[in-house]
Amino acid sequence: MKQSEYLRYDATALADLIKRGEVSAREVCEAAIERATRVDGTLNAICHPQFSEAQAQPYAPEAPFAGVPMLLKDLAQEQAGHPCTYGSRGLARNVATRDSEFVRRVKDGGLVILGRTATPEFGLKAITESALWGASKNPWDTTLTPGGSSGGSGAAVAAGIVPVAGANDGGGSIRIPAAYNGLFGLKPSRGRISSGPQVGEAWTGASSDHVLTRTVRDSAVMLDLLSGPAPGDPFDIAPPAGRYTDLHQNAPGQLRIGMFTSSPYDTDVAPECVAAVESTARILENLGHVVEYARPEFDGMALARSYLGLYCGEVSALMARAREHYGASDADFELDTRLIAMLGDSMPLSDYVRRRQRWNDFARALGAFFGGYDMYLCPTTGHMPAGIGEMDTPATLKMLGKLMLALRAGKLLHVSGQVDQLAMESLARTPFTQLANLTGTPAMSVPVHWTDAGLPVGVQFGARHGDEVRLLQLAAQLEEVAPWFSQYERLEQVFDGQGL
Repeated sequence: MKQSEYLRYDATALADLIKRGEVSAREVCEAAIERATRVDGTLNAICHPQFSEAQAQPYAPEAPFAGVPMLLKDLAQEQAGHPCTYGSRGLARNVATRDSEFVRRVKDGGLVILGRTATPEFGLKAITESALWGASKNPWDTTLTPGGSSGGSGAAVAAGIVPVAGANDGGGSIRIPAAYNGLFGLKPSRGRISSGPQVGEAWTGASSDHVLTRTVRDSAVMLDLLSGPAPGDPFDIAPPAGRYTDLHQNAPGQLRIGMFTSSPYDTDVAPECVAAVESTARILENLGHVVEYARPEFDGMALARSYLGLYCGEVSALMARAREHYGASDADFELDTRLIAMLGDSMPLSDYVRRRQRWNDFARALGAFFGGYDMYLCPTTGHMPAGIGEMDTPATLKMLGKLMLALRAGKLLHVSGQVDQLAMESLARTPFTQLANLTGTPAMSVPVHWTDAGLPVGVQFGARHGDEVRLLQLAAQLEEVAPWFSQYERLEQVFDGQGL
């Protein structure tokens, strides 16, 4: 199978070609490896290739994606016998003893695993640059980040290495790379996809696993494949009335959509991101939907604090696990990670509990909003992609950070109010995604808009808990009237211009 032919198909189409015998699974796998060999030296998306193993991997021939190549994210999606580093030197020796539920279902779906994709340390940033793996780059412009934390997956799918790649989202990590790489990315509802068996609720229920794809139908089929509880899961949410594969093809009916473009944290929003929402609103109105300015009413600063409490606590716990199980030392972790862990260690337990309890306030506010609207529409991100290295901590702040660590000044930072400032600085570029994580509601980024310079700009839709069907239906409707798949063909011209 020629590389140029391979790039023309999504996962669904490749699976159909294989089933009909027009091409063999091995030929498809070889085309994917050839593609990776051509572009990944520049993109740095794949951190752990498994090319030889993939060519020999057995798969169920009747499975929905039989023989289709895929990449896993190097965070939580454990594969027996392979490392899962979470982008950290502190977990470089973390080799999984069994498949996660996600990986088990991927294999049951017939997908062939080519390897793992890079993530920032612990998945903590909206960029994919780690001391362990280096910087992953955006295929649309390799001077820019592909986002994070599923940035390696986003770059690999956009560049055509694979049609689908694993991702997870604890604060926007599916939707942000989708927006920056011109992909479709759906974060499912809390409980829709099992985090087992190692975890009950990932990030206390804020994080969900799924995938990044170039087409809506691929995400729908993957949601069918991955959905449902596993034994021991904390709860089981109601399944859809049928298969997402079928249901997403139906029209969603007339929807009432509340639109907003201002940041919930009162931070700046780039004009390109505002323009993307406004142009999408016009498309929606032409489709017969009702769109008006409206937003959920909640305390944005309280949401930022609540999210940061989760963030710091999870980092502290994961660092402790790395020390206990793998003998990691402080030197094995990046400075920013150690500072975040210090804040987690020094946060009073009662403060953490109160912040966790506030999640209910945001869920109730969103529930009240959905009393009048079917969905909300807003930017996926507040800014366009940062340049590679742009988000590095300045040298003077690194010196200050080291001093804070030496003095164990976490409590002082909490008392001084510097933690609130940290929350704003860390979330300013991506202020729109955390609401769906803390409320456990589904949200998606759709690549409807492109700048005059040819960069993708994602728009975000959010819906009630459990309402992935209508999100997928609306996405499919937008995909039909404003198709984006041809943009990936244009990406070849971008590659040629960059010498890839």
